[in-house]
Order: sequence, then structure tokens, then C-alpha cells
Amino acid sequence: MTEKLKDKTEECAAVANVRFAAGEDPAKREQILDGAQRVFLREGFDAASMNDVTREAGVSKGTIYVYFSNKEDLFAALIERQKGRFTTVLRDVLHDSKTVEEGLTRFAHAFVHQIVGTDMILAMRTVLGVIDRMPGVCRGFLTSSPINARTVLIDFIKLHVEEGNLSVDDPDMAARQFIDISTATYFKMKLFNELPKAPTQKETNYVVECAVKVFMKAYGKEHA
Repeated sequence: MTEKLKDKTEECAAVANVRFAAGEDPAKREQILDGAQRVFLREGFDAASMNDVTREAGVSKGTIYVYFSNKEDLFAALIERQKGRFTTVLRDVLHDSKTVEEGLTRFAHAFVHQIVGTDMILAMRTVLGVIDRMPGVCRGFLTSSPINARTVLIDFIKLHVEEGNLSVDDPDMAARQFIDISTATYFKMKLFNELPKAPTQKETNYVVECAVKVFMKAYGKEHA
């Protein structure tokens, strides 16, 4: 065995033998969250139990309590993970956009896909089911934190205000307005189960194009 191959083999063995402190193995945490997501979406928050999650995730009850103190803690972590993943997608979409219109268009299409093409609405229904008992967790579903879709759009708007492409006095309000006009049609219909099938690309394009036009009419520099 050559020295280079020997070093590589030893490096791989070292990685395989890494031991994490209790509650700090990211792969194990993801395994638990994956199982919890399936259980909560299938059973709902109230009917789901930590025992259900342990079986679905394939971990022991002792292990799950090392990572999460209770069902509420697990539910909150799941919400944060989903928000974080979606926000990363939106941040990348906006970062790669060269114009305001392109960024808004790509942002809206990504948001519509999240509504009609993923389990976002099922998760939101679960959240709404516990809103009276867990207001803090439910508030976290929409809060303007660093891992919030609206915050990412606010930063994009502020950037283009600085570059002279937009004239916006209240970026937070402008971001809320754009999200509403570009997604509300599908969001409300999906939430109340009045969208029997996903909209066609043509239909989505029309809704998004109209939303971008309205936004630019209100905040585009030439209209200031």
C-alpha cells in the first residue's frame, strides 16, 4: 500500500470512528426529525406520541429524550428545520438574480411551489391545530427571524433600494405585500382544500407576472 493510499485509508477510518457527545450527533438528530415529520403529518400533533416517533425514526426512547425534552420541543425543532431549508432555497434564488423583476419572479415561483408541491400546508394545518395551547411555537412559524422567508425578501428589497432600483419606505410592508399578491390565491385555496389539482405552469406564470407588475408599479424607481 502506498503512503498516500495508507493516509487516505486512515483518514476514512478516523471519520467512521467519530464519536459524538450525547445529543450532538447531527445525523441522529435528522433521523429523529425525519421520523417526527412523518408522524405529525400522518397523525396530527395531538394524536402523535413520542413512542410513535421512536418507532418511526427507528431509535430508542432513551435516545429521543437525549435530543428533545418533549413532544413540544420536537415539534418546534421540526418547524425551525423546515423554515431553514425553505429560506436557504429562497436566499439562493434571490442571490442568483440579476434584476429586481427576475428576483421577484423566481422568489414567487419558488414560494408557489412550496405551497402546492410540498407538505407545507399540511404542516401549517398541524400548527393551526395547536395554536391556542402553543402560541409561542406557532408564532415562530411566521416570525421575522434570520431563517424566515420574508426576512430574505426584505434584504433583497433593501439591496435594490440602495442600488437605486426601487423606491421603498417600508421594506417589511413591501415584502408582505408581494408575498400576499403572488401566493395568496394558491395559499388560501390549498389551506382550505379547494385546490383539487396543482395549477398549470401557464396559470402560475400569469399570477406571478401580475404580482411583479403590481409591485414594480408601486415601488419601481421610474414610478417613484
